[in-house]
This record gives sequence, C-alpha cells and structure tokens, in this order.
Amino acid sequence: MSDEETRSTRSYDDNGALQILIGAAGDNLDRLEQVLDVGIAMRGNRLTVNGPADRVRTAWQALDSLYTRALGGEGIERGDIDAAVRMAGEETVPVVAIKTRKREIKARSPMQARYLETMLSHELVFGLGPAGTGKTYLAVAMAVSMFLQRRVERLILSRPAVEAGERIGFLPGDMRDKVDPYLRPMYDALYDMLPGDEVVRRLDSGEIEVAPLAFMRGRTLANAFVILDEAQNTTPTQMKMFLTRLGENSRMVITGDTSQVDLPLGAKSGLKDAIEVLDGDPAIGKVTFTHKDVVRHDLVTRIVRAYDRRDGTLETSTRHAR
Repeated sequence: MSDEETRSTRSYDDNGALQILIGAAGDNLDRLEQVLDVGIAMRGNRLTVNGPADRVRTAWQALDSLYTRALGGEGIERGDIDAAVRMAGEETVPVVAIKTRKREIKARSPMQARYLETMLSHELVFGLGPAGTGKTYLAVAMAVSMFLQRRVERLILSRPAVEAGERIGFLPGDMRDKVDPYLRPMYDALYDMLPGDEVVRRLDSGEIEVAPLAFMRGRTLANAFVILDEAQNTTPTQMKMFLTRLGENSRMVITGDTSQVDLPLGAKSGLKDAIEVLDGDPAIGKVTFTHKDVVRHDLVTRIVRAYDRRDGTLETSTRHAR
C-alpha cells in the first residue's frame, strides 16, 4: 500500500441521498474513517478525504457505491459500509441481486459475489469456510429466489443431527422436538426472506421441507433446490447417499466448515472426503471463504483469524482465496 498522502474533494448534489450517506450525526463517515484509517470532512454538500493515496481511492469508490445505494432509496447500515469497502476495486465482480418476498440480497464481499454466480451456473456447489461468511444464508436466499421464479418446485433444507456436547436422546419431546434445534438456523433464514404465514403454509404443503439428513435416504430429489448445511458432520457414507439423491432439474448446495467437525474422534468427515473424491470435476462448483469474508461483527473476523493462526491454516486459507 502506498504511503503517499493525498487529499481530494467531491460534491454530491442530492441532499436527501447525501443525508443517508453520512448517517445520523455522521456515523457512516465515522465508520468509513475507522475501517480505512483516512480522514473525512464535510462542508455543505462537499466531502473531502485525506490519507494514503490508495486508501483515499478506496474510500471514494465506497462512497460512490453507497451514494448510488442512497439515491435508490435504500438505507445504509454498518454492514453495508463494510461491504462497500470490501467490494471497492472489484469492477469485474458481477452484481447478482437475489430477490425474495421480504428483501433484496446482494453480495457483501467479492467471494460472496463469486458464490452467487457459481450457484447460478452449476447444479452442484460446495460452499466452504468459517462461520459468518454467509454461505448458508446466501444458499437459502438463492433457493427461495429460484422457488419464487418457479425454476424449482420444492425447497429441501437439511442438516446432519450430530450432537455437539449434548446427547439428542436426552432432549425432551418427540423426534421433531429433538431435531428442530439442529435445524433452527435454516428456519431463521427462511423467515428472514418470506412472510411467516407463507413459510408455515409452504411447510404444511410440503413445498418447503426442513429435515435431518437421515430423512433423505431412499429418495430421489427432482425439481428441487436442496441444501445440506453443516456438511462437515456427515460421514463419507452419508455424504455419498446425499449426493446421489440429486434428480432431474434440481440444484444442490453443500455448505460446511472443515475446521469444525463434531464427529467422534478419528471419524473422517464426509465433506472432506467428497472434496477429495470430486476434486477437479468442472461440472461441480466450489467456493472457499476465509476469515477475510466474514460479514458478521468485527470480532468474529478476529476470532476466526486467531483460531486459523493457532491451527496453522491462516496462510493456506488466504492462498486458496486468491
């Protein structure tokens, strides 16, 4: 990064959009200053940015992107500012907007953009990486979008019901009561994209199915968008069973974090096994996220980075992301 200091000024003519851009009490500008370590001053409708030349350039790219967002009537939150910084300078990244009943969802990092593009162009996709990178959320968003466009007839969302600290047999209730806690993140994503009554109605009709992996055995999943989440907790046998469920006119997305396996000590992860077996097949998409792609709280990025450093995977993960 260049150390050369520079200072430049631009005007933004739409006062309403400018107010959205700067945020309450200038909070949005404060966040941009913090992320990029630059100085931003405002006078009337003119903004001045000063700091190292390439950081100033990134700041203007982010500001222009956010101003365009504000012109469209969209609000700006902290996550949008961080996303604008991550996307700055990525002109070649395709902008894919996922439309659901409740919101329009866009990539918040170049790797998320690549993930969305890969899901559009491949029938089978592996989304790998740490928590907080949006791999499950974006997969559900893509599934809902394709369902609403009638490109598929059903959504099937699944997870292996693997115990992580508690034994499932000790949990109260019937089988559904026991497995629902494992599937709750899938429900949460659905309710974030569809009205609650529509989720309930489509669950009751079978158009949307949220079920543990064991329920997939013996089925052929045609005309469906199928997601297997937390796939690192499958065995190789389970993974082979799931992969061979893919039917005509179906899409399948498999997500997981190979550094977070909850299987018994010594058991091989089905996700790791599948990646090895299917490596190099051009018909299969694979996107690997790293700590750089975490879009949750800043502290989550630092936590993931610290664990990667401790486990000796930080350098490898960064290299694979390039």
